[in-house]
Amino acid sequence: MATEKANDSVRAVNRALDILMAFTATDYELTAAALLKRVDLSRPTLYRLLSTLEQGQFLISEGEPQKFRLGPSVAHLAHVWTSSLDINEIAQPMMRRVWEITGETVALFVPQGLDRLCVAEIPSLQPLSFKRGVGYKERLALGASGRAILAFRDHDQDQIKVLTEGIKVSHAQYETELELTRERGYAISREEVIAGAVAIAAPFFSGKGQAAGSIGVFGPSVRLNEERIQQWGTLLKRESENLSQALGVRRS
Repeated sequence: MATEKANDSVRAVNRALDILMAFTATDYELTAAALLKRVDLSRPTLYRLLSTLEQGQFLISEGEPQKFRLGPSVAHLAHVWTSSLDINEIAQPMMRRVWEITGETVALFVPQGLDRLCVAEIPSLQPLSFKRGVGYKERLALGASGRAILAFRDHDQDQIKVLTEGIKVSHAQYETELELTRERGYAISREEVIAGAVAIAAPFFSGKGQAAGSIGVFGPSVRLNEERIQQWGTLLKRESENLSQALGVRRS
């Protein structure tokens, strides 16, 4: 009997979690009818769980027809979770896998105003290599690791002009490169920051949907031929997606 009650409690928790996970950034208000299409529950069970979740302020409801949305208790949990995030620590497994496969320098960048800031780096052990170190800052519009971020953030023509001020490139060419980056899912740069260096970078995302930073690989052009660039671009996309999920982005 005790085991059956425990199993019932676990099922109730799982069902309540299914309800909470039915909400998304675009579907943040749902009716009971809409929820029934997303969770495998009977109508009485759904209403019973909705009532319990409202009592705990995990959900709130209003309007006619009644619409539910996530409540302050979820916001509290989100605040606790984000406060405990250390992106450097979270990204280490992804960066380490890229480093072990490529043997090149791997770095993690986040945007900071008009710049991008290196917040973590695993340097290559090869004699001929490129590394800049944690704390290194460069223009956001310059290089693969910056363009990988910019390509997946909202901007207009005026903002592009500000971001590319002082960089010898036409705005039309820059927009074309951003579009190519979006199509590939990663950015490529050749000798933009360091002579003889090639960089590949892919963006990772926060729960808000915009690029929150990028993971990049940096090495000499003598080792990074076109075949490796494509292979490692695919690798970076995969590991950046893993990092995005670790930061709360749900797989589509």
